[in-house]
Amino acid sequence: MKDLLHIIVSIVIFCPIVLFIIVYLISRKVKIRGTHAFGAASDVTTFCLFFSVPLGIGVLWQVNVGGLLVILAIMMAMIFTYIEWRTKKEIEVKPLLKKIWRFLFLLLSTAYVVICIIGVIQSLVDYLQVA
Repeated sequence: MKDLLHIIVSIVIFCPIVLFIIVYLISRKVKIRGTHAFGAASDVTTFCLFFSVPLGIGVLWQVNVGGLLVILAIMMAMIFTYIEWRTKKEIEVKPLLKKIWRFLFLLLSTAYVVICIIGVIQSLVDYLQVA
């Protein structure tokens, strides 16, 4: 049982798109509308991407960027809060946190895709140099 849980967590961390698809499909089966199902899937996947992106960077370049990622997320939250305060004067916390979290999803998803592409290219270059 412990090994099965380890395998599932490893798959989800190394391939967060699987988690996104599973949550989206489950949300659709529970009769959640398309946009809300997509939002729920992106919210869950964002948490997973916080582990996947630093892990991918660490595997490729042996650099620990977990702390930098947390600092970047806090700085982005500060910027979003400042912009919200300047434009509306009255800050609604729940919609603000949702904006920040969804923006982090877009940023981390883009970073994950770029890291995967670079990893594949780097592996091909290493393979072709050996051959």
